[in-house]
Amino acid sequence: MTGDETYRRLAGEGSHSPNLGGALITWVEPTEEHVHGYNRWYEDDHMVTGAMDMPFMFGARRWVAPKWIQHLRSPQNSRVAQPLDAGKYIGIYWISEGRLEDHEQWALGANYRLREAGRLSYRGKDANLLEERSHVFTSFSDHIGTTYRDSDVPLNVHTLMQPYQGMMVQVIDAKSSREELSDWLTQSYLPKVVTGKVALAIKFAPRALPQDKLAHVKQLDGVDKIVTVLHFLECDPRDAWDGNFASAESDIAAGGVATLGVQAAFIPTVQGTNKYVDELF
Repeated sequence: MTGDETYRRLAGEGSHSPNLGGALITWVEPTEEHVHGYNRWYEDDHMVTGAMDMPFMFGARRWVAPKWIQHLRSPQNSRVAQPLDAGKYIGIYWISEGRLEDHEQWALGANYRLREAGRLSYRGKDANLLEERSHVFTSFSDHIGTTYRDSDVPLNVHTLMQPYQGMMVQVIDAKSSREELSDWLTQSYLPKVVTGKVALAIKFAPRALPQDKLAHVKQLDGVDKIVTVLHFLECDPRDAWDGNFASAESDIAAGGVATLGVQAAFIPTVQGTNKYVDELF
């Protein structure tokens, strides 16, 4: 039996770049009573069939916020994470340059297929998805720039394969335009933050979710003025908080072009295990 020759034809078409084009960022709060089943379903099934086996996705890492780093968040009145400790898991996936739209269309088709097969929940087809998790912030996002600490830091395409010990996520709201905010971050804010054990910071511009998205996936208001920044750390986030992130809310406000929607610290999961699951609530 031979494969479908459509795949050979498609491999010869469109962008085939080695560069980071965008990301799928999916930040989720599991329900406490379902967290064990949800964790195993997500890593053993959905992380593969709902993401990694799709075209143009070339990197993935899942991150977690145990209780002992949940205090590394701000601001207290966050418009994104409500309450502030919501969002114990976040999945980060890299998408090839020039292929975000193609991947998004495949992802929609695949996830509708999984829904019909009863595989959007570890409990099967009749499960109420909102009973086992809620979305804090999920987006397909365009890469709009990377700030490196120095020339020895590996390129951003390698980031999810590097053994970084922590990640700080920032969702920042522009007062005027996203372009103005992005320029200010690159020129003024990030060079002061990407120091010490912060190896690099990658900026993303979230896109509005498609109108035919699955109903349980949350669309954050004002997405066209958001810049999401992922900071990757060579240390436990607790060791970088005071020197690099504790003053983020006031530092960003002082720039005059944006406000901090939320920032939150994570560490990498131990893929394929339930490590940290009993340390979330």
